[in-house]
Amino acid sequence: MTVYLINPSHVSFGIAVITPRWLYVLANATPRSYGDPVIVDETLEPFDPAAIKAGDIVGIGIHTGNAMRGYEVGRAAREAGATVIYGGIHATLYPNEAKEIGGAHAVVSGDGDAVWAQVLADCTKGALEPLYLGGRVEGDNFLAARWDLLPQGRYMWASVQTLRGCPKHCSFCSVWRTDGQKPRQRIWQQVVEEIVDLRRRGFRFIALADDNFYPVTLEDLAMADRRADKSHLHELQAIRQERFDLMAALAKLPSDTVMFTQITMEAAEDTEFLDAMKKAHIMGALVGVEAVTPEGLKDVYKGFNLAGQELVQRLKKFREHGIHILGSFIFGLPSDRPTTFDATLAIAEQADLTFAQFVMLTPFPGTIDFEKWEQSMALKPEKVAGIPITRHWLIPQENRPKVYTPHPVMGPDEIRQRTQAVWDQFYSFRSVWKRSNVVKSLKSRLAFVLISKIYRQMYANTGISTDSARVNRSVQWVRWMAGPCRRLFAGRPMPDLTLDLSSSGR
Repeated sequence: MTVYLINPSHVSFGIAVITPRWLYVLANATPRSYGDPVIVDETLEPFDPAAIKAGDIVGIGIHTGNAMRGYEVGRAAREAGATVIYGGIHATLYPNEAKEIGGAHAVVSGDGDAVWAQVLADCTKGALEPLYLGGRVEGDNFLAARWDLLPQGRYMWASVQTLRGCPKHCSFCSVWRTDGQKPRQRIWQQVVEEIVDLRRRGFRFIALADDNFYPVTLEDLAMADRRADKSHLHELQAIRQERFDLMAALAKLPSDTVMFTQITMEAAEDTEFLDAMKKAHIMGALVGVEAVTPEGLKDVYKGFNLAGQELVQRLKKFREHGIHILGSFIFGLPSDRPTTFDATLAIAEQADLTFAQFVMLTPFPGTIDFEKWEQSMALKPEKVAGIPITRHWLIPQENRPKVYTPHPVMGPDEIRQRTQAVWDQFYSFRSVWKRSNVVKSLKSRLAFVLISKIYRQMYANTGISTDSARVNRSVQWVRWMAGPCRRLFAGRPMPDLTLDLSSSGR
């Protein structure tokens, strides 16, 4: 009997940007008595179902974007005689769908760190339950990943998690509902130990794969301080201090370490936090800008962001403190107009963003947006290829709509074309070369151009284009260029690296 852990994907690039962390965490959660699990990441290469034998156990993790491919893999594995178990955010939201369409024998909802061993034990005994509740594992019980199982030379970045959960409540995001609004922080010494392990293996670029690395804002502290009962203030202060302890420890890492995370824009006001990030080698962050107008921010329940020139100045604060920003923007909001696209591009360029992504509004399960959309569509059901549009992830990729919510002034094709045009302009050679002045040497500037172009090919063409031929060309281009690009990120192995973690990071 062999345990397989599979990350489904409908496109394979040969080399991936960031390690899919959950695969290697569940590998660690697999008792050693089962042997090393076979890890299959389809962003590298497609899964071969012929490898599955009767009696094997196949664990498949799915989010909404790859659910369709995950179900294809699950059905093939079941036909081969394997026991099929699904987990991940989409399976948590739709456990019956995984059984009815994906051939699941069982589904794990929530976190898998603690419950996975029990699932395997029950499977071995022939006593598998149809549903396992993984719940929300507390930070001190987060498992490290088994990085010893990584294939050599296939990933540009490694990934480590420091917390789960986000205190915000953005309408387009499900994290605060599925992972909770209370930050569950991992013990900082365990985080640093895992990063040291990765540095020993030659990874110097590491993503801190957190829902929100900045869980306590200055405004949160001020509001708690105004209460007569200071207990919540003390709780927030402890969370904030843990962040600083972690960053102080990370600052002891080799100087060529580069880390990237995800934070909210309010961090720009917290210059002490930004300075600590810079010292901790956290050189970049994804910031959800989403919209550049007050009306757009209201659409997505993100009133804590700024708009217009105030937004530009706030985003520039990050660069002033040495933090590069990947700005994320959403198009297709009800308040968007044709002028919004050029205005967004102008803001992205004026704000000195190092990278940017421009996504179209998609109602994802578990979000407020999805609930409103699903209710509205109940009055006028619509189908594509016989599938309700409210189950868009089950529609074949080539037929899947790119815009789901009717817009008051623009049609779907106009939104898609204008979105693609913004990608094209932001990542034109001239624009990329201008932004490449963030690095100094000619070699580094050329590397910046290469990385920018690869990023655009991976996330613009495959995410927006309805032309399968264009998608295939994009994938082939990335496969050709990803190898040289990966070598730009690689560091030398440091097998003897140690850090003194006997005391607090302070």
